[in-house]
Amino acid sequence: MGISRDHYHKRRATGGKRALLRKKRKFELGRPPANTKLGIRRVHTVRTRGGNRKFRALRLDTGNFSWGSECCARKTRLIDVVYNASNNELVRTKTLVKNAIVLIDGAPFRQWYEAHYGLPLARKKGNKMTEAEDAVLNKTRSKKTEKKLKFRQNTSKVDPALEEQFQTGRILACLSSRPGQVGRADGYILEGKELEFYLKKIKAKKGK
Repeated sequence: MGISRDHYHKRRATGGKRALLRKKRKFELGRPPANTKLGIRRVHTVRTRGGNRKFRALRLDTGNFSWGSECCARKTRLIDVVYNASNNELVRTKTLVKNAIVLIDGAPFRQWYEAHYGLPLARKKGNKMTEAEDAVLNKTRSKKTEKKLKFRQNTSKVDPALEEQFQTGRILACLSSRPGQVGRADGYILEGKELEFYLKKIKAKKGK
């Protein structure tokens, strides 16, 4: 039995059975779920109606994530799946679906921030920076560049909850693409009220 998306097998609102007027049709077909997992990238192509293609991601380990308040997007590593509103089983099995809350590597965003503003981001006192990081922050700049950075620094404030995450190097993000349909795990970094909401949910789940 194939997966079908027809409504002829459903009963009427009154509970009566419908007479089968026809067999299954190609345009009513459904396909098994991708159940995209965390792992080395593996994507299959599926031929669909009209000769179009879908990209069925079976495993993914990276994605493009947007930092909305800073208008910055970077490709980064997916570390873990931490919350899913629809089903806890999808967290246990580390399944990537749209709107899953994931942990991503914060390094690419920190590097961008420090180069863009010329300021360190969530660095603990006493922690030594690498030579490359030190060179970015303390390199000699022209007066014009110094003036530009000083102007940018007026709007360099980062949400304290987000800054706390940058100290650990792991950031909470939400997937906004559909990995089983487009073969990508893209999303955005959680900030503000949305971040507060999901932090409470994750804390409540751990408390159980």
